[in-house]
Amino acid sequence: MVSALPLISCIQKLVLYETKARFYLVGSNNAGTKFRILKIDRTEPLDPVITDDQHVYSNREIQDLLGRLDGGNRARNSQKTIPGLSPSLSAYGILGFVRFLEGYYAVLVTRRRRVAELGGHAVYRVEDTSMVYLPSDTTRVQHPEEHRYVKIFQNVDLSSNFYFSYSYDLTHSLQHNVRQLAALGKTFTQQVRLSGDQDAGTGVDPVVIGARGSPCWKFVWNKQMLTHGSYLHYDWCLHIIHGFCAQSKLVIYGRPVYVTLLARRSCCFAGTRFLKRGANSQGEVANEVETEQLVHDASVSSLAHGMCSSFVQHRGSLPLHWSQDTSSMIPKPPITLDQADPFAYIPGLHFSHMLQRFGSPLIILNLVKRHECRRHESLLSGELGTAVSFLNQFLPPEHRIVVISWDMARHSKRKQCNVLDKLHEIAERVVRKTGFFVNRQDLDHSCLHVDERWTEIGGVITETSRLQTGVVRTNCVDCLDRTNTAQFVVGKCALAYQLYALGLLHVPTFELDTDAARLLEELYEDHGDTLALQYGGSHLVHRVRTYRKIAPWTSHSRDILQTLSRYYNNTFSDAEKQDAINLFLGVFRPSSTGLQLWDLTTDYYLHHPPHLPLSTPSFTCWWSPKALSSLPLPYDEEEMDKKAIIKVMVKGEEHGEDIDLYSEFVKPHQLTSFDKAFPLVMTSSSKDFTPKTPGVNASPFVVRKFEDSGKQVAISSRSTDEACVHRKTAASAPPCPAEEGDSSSDDEGSGSEGEDESSVSLRCSPARAPAIHQVPPTTIKGTELPSRHLYGVDLSLPLAHDDQITYSRYSVLGRQKAKMEQQDVLGNSKPDFVLYPVSNFPQDSVFEAQCPFVSSLSSSIYHAHVQAAMGNLQPLSPADLLAFCRHTKQICP
Repeated sequence: MVSALPLISCIQKLVLYETKARFYLVGSNNAGTKFRILKIDRTEPLDPVITDDQHVYSNREIQDLLGRLDGGNRARNSQKTIPGLSPSLSAYGILGFVRFLEGYYAVLVTRRRRVAELGGHAVYRVEDTSMVYLPSDTTRVQHPEEHRYVKIFQNVDLSSNFYFSYSYDLTHSLQHNVRQLAALGKTFTQQVRLSGDQDAGTGVDPVVIGARGSPCWKFVWNKQMLTHGSYLHYDWCLHIIHGFCAQSKLVIYGRPVYVTLLARRSCCFAGTRFLKRGANSQGEVANEVETEQLVHDASVSSLAHGMCSSFVQHRGSLPLHWSQDTSSMIPKPPITLDQADPFAYIPGLHFSHMLQRFGSPLIILNLVKRHECRRHESLLSGELGTAVSFLNQFLPPEHRIVVISWDMARHSKRKQCNVLDKLHEIAERVVRKTGFFVNRQDLDHSCLHVDERWTEIGGVITETSRLQTGVVRTNCVDCLDRTNTAQFVVGKCALAYQLYALGLLHVPTFELDTDAARLLEELYEDHGDTLALQYGGSHLVHRVRTYRKIAPWTSHSRDILQTLSRYYNNTFSDAEKQDAINLFLGVFRPSSTGLQLWDLTTDYYLHHPPHLPLSTPSFTCWWSPKALSSLPLPYDEEEMDKKAIIKVMVKGEEHGEDIDLYSEFVKPHQLTSFDKAFPLVMTSSSKDFTPKTPGVNASPFVVRKFEDSGKQVAISSRSTDEACVHRKTAASAPPCPAEEGDSSSDDEGSGSEGEDESSVSLRCSPARAPAIHQVPPTTIKGTELPSRHLYGVDLSLPLAHDDQITYSRYSVLGRQKAKMEQQDVLGNSKPDFVLYPVSNFPQDSVFEAQCPFVSSLSSSIYHAHVQAAMGNLQPLSPADLLAFCRHTKQICP
């Protein structure tokens, strides 16, 4: 079968050249071997003419073209020659084009930072952008309110938690991307066979296809800005998501496993906390976030040949017409049901969308309060239960929506109730019903370590993978504190099953007080802090340690400050933030003849258009018939992407770099340094959590006290304020000055030289505290640590005979070396001994190097390792099988 590989964007560096009449935007790939050019006419005041010649230039061709453009536009006067073509700025991508009341602006990414690596696919965060006004000053039509709209538009901080990738579709899950590539390759193979070309993909020149599917526009935040450039080549514009992305390394006895948390916020019905509640008339809910937990074996740098897994969760406001009146200055405004919905039309639309995207079963984990003296949250809980009961009576029994209601806030106030234990029971039920995605068949270790929980895992098992069907939808009122803690517990349960499926854990569970759980807890707390800042205006108030009731007493003052900060932002700054989001997403489009944005008393009719036709023909058949036919699998994955871009090529041709992920990620054409390599600076369990004391078990699944972890020891040596600053929250904090200089682009250069970005993630480089007093190092008087704790051996005991011989040889060698240096300085006499290198290789040169001799046994071991990475496992010999069984018996007696 013809293999399908993801297409890599060939435009990753841009240089904007300027003349009096035109802009020339030159784009190139990382290696600087392919170039494209975009011509923008500046003489049109309102609608600029953007021309893409669809031609790929070489380095020499683009230099000749720029030289001719410079000579043709060069002006001379009596004193000097004015250049006709001057570079204006360099960038890394185009976000789109936007217009308010005057002409269009081009929004360019001028700084980026690598934050994650997904099997060779680099994920970047936008660090800085630039808005370039396209019409020239001579043709510009002035409007007095233009500057005000530009200021409102820039209130959406594009340098805060916006992400993109040149080769990976961040808007879809890993399961969707892998299945789409496999389906496209299978369809292309069938078409080739029907055409009569039986040798395609099997001959001397194997045919491969590069494919790129259509994004999920629900998560593309620059969708409106891309409408004007829809006719351009697909490599010109980027698709950015908004949310959270962070990655940490879980080291299991030297084997690196990357754990990535990727959250994508929906741009439909987006807004702030009190101004966007419930759902709109299209069934889109507020604060809708899709969180994906990805795990892949980093020892193989490819998702196609390595082992990877993913688990998807969902959060969002309750799909009802409800709101809270913020006109009165009270901390908890009353909840109001704005519109009666006896046939559950709005919940039906919402759950129909979820069935189409995730499949079945849909599990609702409702954490809203149910028993209150004065009805507040319980009003929503009862309405949700009534709506789901009405909708379930028309669904087939095997695909009905499951509702798990649990009053988390009430149980957390009980002294004898352990909230996380109850959530863990719920998480086990949820993960067993939905399953998770693994790109490989079940390994043989599940037969050796038989666990009854593994046989109850849901989902769909195919010939090549295990698929997740359905999703758990977690919600409280704000979908912030309680929701994030519940998602962490579900994610921890899913991570144990993922590691078990990848053969990295002998039982599908691990305790909370382990390095693996603390690493995941840090990821989810950063994830919750970021989403809380975006929607609520402050960090999380109640964290995992709060619900475990092990938080220090100093956290109460922090919780009070966060509550006050959230209340202040919701009261005074949410209206401006909502206007900026409406303008950025194109919900409101400025017009010189209509009302301006600041003149609107409410944005209700922007999100709830009047006279909207019904999306479903019947209240009883509220789902999509296509979606129901493909259940339990999601219809979006089963349907072939008809708008996918397919590029046929032969391996070894010049277009092979369009699918070469190795060169895309490693960048062998650039001078790189290990100090700045992203895999070496990310958060690691062995570096940041495992204690450095000799003799300690380095397994990340061993239960330890929190005070014994490596990170806690480092934090305890600082003051309380400094520890808070060094906490790695990946919210909208700007990078420190040292990192800022590394990632900035050269505005005057062509963008083809120098380092394009700093590979250090912001999570691994927290902001420095301004003017924090230095804490002197602690000294222990009157006590001395034993030498065994310092050096690993007890120096008071006599040395062994072999150690004495080794030491004597070392001392003789040192004396002879000093004698040789002294003789060389005085008389240049020859030393009385000669040192020979252990590895005596022939002399190599910079042009060629002779490989050392490799034994046949080493060569066979290496080839077996390569074949195992490609999925071709060799059968174990009887001796190896016996040794493995003895090893497993020692681990699990």
